[in-house]
Amino acid sequence: MTISLTAPVRDRRVVSPTPNVPKWTPPLDPDGLRYVLARITAWSPLDVEAIFDDLDTTIGKQPPSKAVTPALVERLRSHLKRLSAIAVADTKFPPTNEMTQLIERGRPMQDARLPADHQQAVGMARRMAFVTSDLVEKLIEARYIKDAE
Repeated sequence: MTISLTAPVRDRRVVSPTPNVPKWTPPLDPDGLRYVLARITAWSPLDVEAIFDDLDTTIGKQPPSKAVTPALVERLRSHLKRLSAIAVADTKFPPTNEMTQLIERGRPMQDARLPADHQQAVGMARRMAFVTSDLVEKLIEARYIKDAE
């Protein structure tokens, strides 16, 4: 049997485009896409183990030394800000009352200046560490974040 390439096709079904379908448009303009890309590029995952290390350094048996206290306070401040943002990020799952209270307790510490006196700075670090510790535990319990493994 020979098939001719010029033989007429008997069953030609024409598929017409679906009527009234709007043309797809991207959700963001080029500047919006650049902004999203910059945010994703700068993003770093939450390191819960590092948070616990800083909490241990702050609340552990020995007070932090004068040399490490300023950097430690800044890291605790960063942890507290980030955990607070995680707690309120999803409007479908608002923070619990306990989380809200911890966020409110920590808010003044997020912008407070580091005292010049070392003992006062350690006190500030410890207050911040206790709020951070309680907040991270509540977020783990509520499964907003995973525990360090």
